Amino acid sequence: MGTQSTPDLSTQAPSLSLSTVAVIGLGTMGTGIAEVLARAGREVIGIDTDEAAARHAVSALESATARAVQRERLTERERQDALARFRTFTDLQAAADADLVIEVVPEDYELKRQVFAELDAVVRPDTILATGTNALSVTRLAADSQRPERVLGVHFFNPAPAMKLVEVVSSVLTAPTAVAAVTELARDLGKDPIAVGDRPGFVADGLLFGYLNQAAAMYESKYATREDIDAAMRLGCGLPMGPLALLDLIGVDTARTVLEAMYTESQDRLHAPAPILGQLAEAGLTGRKAGRGFYTYEAPGSPTVVPDAESPASADELAAGRTVTGVGVAGSGTMASGIAEVFAKAGYKVVLAARSLEKAEKAKARIAKSLGRSVDKGRMSAETRDTALAAITPAGSLDAFADVDLAVEAVAEDLAVKQELFRTLDKVCKPGAVLATTTSSLPVVACARATSRPQDVIGMHFFNPAPAMKLVEVVRTVLTADDVHATVRSVCTKVRKHPVDCGDRAGFIVNALLFPYLNNAIKMVEEHYATLDDIDAAMKLGGGYPMGPFELLDVVGLDVSLAIEKVLHAEFRDPGLAPSPLLEHLVAAGCLGRKTGRGFREYARR
Repeated sequence: MGTQSTPDLSTQAPSLSLSTVAVIGLGTMGTGIAEVLARAGREVIGIDTDEAAARHAVSALESATARAVQRERLTERERQDALARFRTFTDLQAAADADLVIEVVPEDYELKRQVFAELDAVVRPDTILATGTNALSVTRLAADSQRPERVLGVHFFNPAPAMKLVEVVSSVLTAPTAVAAVTELARDLGKDPIAVGDRPGFVADGLLFGYLNQAAAMYESKYATREDIDAAMRLGCGLPMGPLALLDLIGVDTARTVLEAMYTESQDRLHAPAPILGQLAEAGLTGRKAGRGFYTYEAPGSPTVVPDAESPASADELAAGRTVTGVGVAGSGTMASGIAEVFAKAGYKVVLAARSLEKAEKAKARIAKSLGRSVDKGRMSAETRDTALAAITPAGSLDAFADVDLAVEAVAEDLAVKQELFRTLDKVCKPGAVLATTTSSLPVVACARATSRPQDVIGMHFFNPAPAMKLVEVVRTVLTADDVHATVRSVCTKVRKHPVDCGDRAGFIVNALLFPYLNNAIKMVEEHYATLDDIDAAMKLGGGYPMGPFELLDVVGLDVSLAIEKVLHAEFRDPGLAPSPLLEHLVAAGCLGRKTGRGFREYARR
């Protein structure tokens, strides 16, 4: 579907040559930008009032280019040429000959305004001034400058040499020629530039920091541990880092500054900084750079996490569980057959029960195909496949669950259907059997109350496809017995899954953090701030996401996404969680994503 956006101005005006670039502020980001520029053939003027920072920048460039030579990405001659193109100074007067100046001083408006005011008196009239901010107003900096038409934002991502995304930020005052020149430069540097308008966070951080804030609030409420929150998002969404570890890397104080700016503009409670961010920042516990933030590190600046008072107990300190040898799986769909496959491969005897024996046998046939693919790819022997298949007994009735130690339901996401099934399990299953639901959005306690043994009921939220996805959200209700919880955690480990604990509330961990982020991406398109393609590119290139939000929405299904967002909104009553009207309109029109051939994008019919 088409949307409006900040236009790509790179084709609308002749560009300027930017052969000499000054970088002001030689911290981690400034040094990284300088390296990118020098290696791409630009003359680079590095400026920092701290002589030690300037010396460190030169040393960092020497080390980085030496590694590039070792890896055969540069020749020694190219390395020497790049080093010769980088000169450092402690005075802004050194920027006098620059075609472009990029400031990456700390995120303080008055400091940046002062830098720009001094540059006005130093640089040529045609020099472009760029701010590296991701939180402060580019428009305000431009308006306070003597050359507002030459001021824009250029937001690199850390580490600048490795990250492909560059957001080129124009205000209503920026000349198209300036945008075109910087966009062309970004492409020459081997980056993927996207054009965006001026608002806090722009695209990537605008979506990322709301998600990080929600994760901090989830941790602060003691809903889940920091380890479980981070593991859930890495394993459930394929993210390179968990949100709390990422906050420590970014800097808790930096995140708080960005969120304050976002909240000032949006007044959306999802952007109001979680109090824990302020508490940590005020205490100087700002993350890796301080040696402690959400986690504790070996030393300031070290990436190595060390145990502290919050580190989880070892496995032998947990409560003892019940013995499980036989497992019943109720359902005949993709999730049910995937879960049955997981248990059978781990050596459990599995009863796969559906509404008819024919449906159960079809589900077993689906498992046979899946195991066959594993054999074909060399991941499993034919003997192991045959053993796993022999462990699965199809059944046309839940009566076959009479002797199982663990019953897992994976039927339709309909509370009435699940409650009826649990009433049947209550009658059929032996005393002491653990009864589990795989719901992703319904209250587990409502299933538990349908039985006479709510202490035996727990949530086991597998992710699709179950054989491949490592995560299981283990959902305790206020009635779940300790040994039932211990049993399920132990079983998850035996089937080679990673269990994370969470309470019985809408979305659990993953969906409660994922879907507000997806909803906010849709709102960006609704507001014509950016295109689908730019937003997807920003999150993959700038955030390391395996899929962009609109790719993911179309895969999940827009109807499924809308249902989850409605559940989250109903549970938490936060206006910021209200589903986007655009999502509701697409679902009403029958545009549900890949499964219907059209969602946010159109797909070829199979």
